[in-house]
Amino acid sequence: MIKHIVSWTLKEQAEGADKATNLKLMLAKLESCRGIVPGMHVFELTTAAAGLEFTADIALYSEFESREALAAYQVHPTHKAILPFVGAVRETRQCLDYEV
Repeated sequence: MIKHIVSWTLKEQAEGADKATNLKLMLAKLESCRGIVPGMHVFELTTAAAGLEFTADIALYSEFESREALAAYQVHPTHKAILPFVGAVRETRQCLDYEV
């Protein structure tokens, strides 16, 4: 099993919108990737909780049955379609993939 964790911080302004608006849009776009490939077993999205320490604005935690399933997700047209928006609104991105 492969665990795939990604976190992003967003720019204060991007694509003609403020951070809060882009956060909602990004969540919706990421949500469109839920279940797009066989072998995706977990797909969780979250945003920073008010009042708690955080270093990212949004995070994705997902699990795939194999490296091949993760690779299929990464090249899937639905996933590829959201990348330009995510790239335009993000300030930083961190990713960790590991096998268990």
